[in-house]
Amino acid sequence: MSTAEPAPVDLVVSGAELVVTMDEDRRELQGGWVACRDGFVTAVGGATEEPPAAARVLSASNCLVTPGLVNTHHHIYQNLTRAHRPAASSSLFDWLTALYPRWALLDEEASYLSAWVGLAELALGGCTTSTDHLYVHPAGGGDLLSAEITAARELGFRFHPTRGSMSLSQKDGGLPPDSVCQDDDTILAASEEAVARHHDPSAGAMVRVALAPCSPFSVTAELMRRTAELAERLDVRLHTHLAEDPDEDAYCLGAYGCRPIEHFEDVGWGTDRAWVAHCIYPSSAEVARMGAWGTGVAHCPGSNMLIGGGGIAPVSDFRAAGVPVGLGCDGSASNDAASLWLEARGALLLARQRGGPTAFSARDALELGTRGSAACLGRLGELGVLAPGSAADLVAWKLDGVQFAGAVTDPVEAWLRCGPVAAHHTVVAGRPLVEGGELAAPGVEDVLRRHRAVAARMQGDL
Repeated sequence: MSTAEPAPVDLVVSGAELVVTMDEDRRELQGGWVACRDGFVTAVGGATEEPPAAARVLSASNCLVTPGLVNTHHHIYQNLTRAHRPAASSSLFDWLTALYPRWALLDEEASYLSAWVGLAELALGGCTTSTDHLYVHPAGGGDLLSAEITAARELGFRFHPTRGSMSLSQKDGGLPPDSVCQDDDTILAASEEAVARHHDPSAGAMVRVALAPCSPFSVTAELMRRTAELAERLDVRLHTHLAEDPDEDAYCLGAYGCRPIEHFEDVGWGTDRAWVAHCIYPSSAEVARMGAWGTGVAHCPGSNMLIGGGGIAPVSDFRAAGVPVGLGCDGSASNDAASLWLEARGALLLARQRGGPTAFSARDALELGTRGSAACLGRLGELGVLAPGSAADLVAWKLDGVQFAGAVTDPVEAWLRCGPVAAHHTVVAGRPLVEGGELAAPGVEDVLRRHRAVAARMQGDL
């Protein structure tokens, strides 16, 4: 009696110079391959193992293959105001004050187009999952969150948008103008509706929603408390900015009589349900407390260097304390680029600037962008690794050409120290989103034309 051949898998990515699995054993497989079926990894092997038959094979010749990078902090709509001249050389608070009136012009079309462009840019840079902190919801702007989720679904990009919010306007002693703020009850109702409509808790989910009041200087303490309670009831994650700028310390001391991280704990956010953006200025005791809570940190090197107050986030201290640390691009009007490769390189450079040449390696930076980022989103093991049962999200990075000449001993160090590097293939849920360095989705030029028209409208005379 003959035994039937097993059915082919959907996709095999094969012939890599090295596959870095980032699994629990941190296996690195020479001549490796990855097999995918129904959006998940079914097997990973090296040169001595034969890959299974596949309906489709992507060559990773001369490539480093890694898990897809995960972006833990972004404001995608800001690509409509990139390098905006009046804000380009400002402190954080002045930068925000200059741009809030521009962002008050957001509508559903702007949200959709900025998300399409922003997620495509991330995919071209090797990112397979991104969050988005969408905290500007102008009156009459429509359903901005659903518009950007539509763009993500069309592209086939794994998306963790957050229903952000601002409730403390200038008339209340906050920073943002009234035009981009909402009252607490409106915010909480919209947050619950967004989770009910879009959040998918199942394994392999392409869309999950988190709740994200913007910052200590733009929302009330009561909104922070009530949002934490709502997130607990709905079993979703929490996100906010924290300890980003020295001016934030002064604000919190004046408004709440304590430092930002003390305020964060007072309003019920000291938990492993939360991850925060930046966190450049914690004390040693606060780092230890965050490790005990399990609260994650989205490290945003590019934005911090361009618009920060001169500090460097204590990434090595966080990791030593057990704080999950991931990478974030931050907004495309502060960073003005959306490449997680650039953020990984920035993390490497800043960590060495802070701690010396042995403080951090390219593998440490890759771990931030994969395992660390996945932990911030509560999906470590499903995302951030290449192992049987993990999501079939991976990137093949070409390591040839002039910029890699002479880099022959360590593909991982070469990947981050040489370059710059863009993705050769980006695979999300087993489907190529970038192939041979080109975006697979059609209609790029039309979207860019429409995006440019909206950007010009938003940056015109007010």
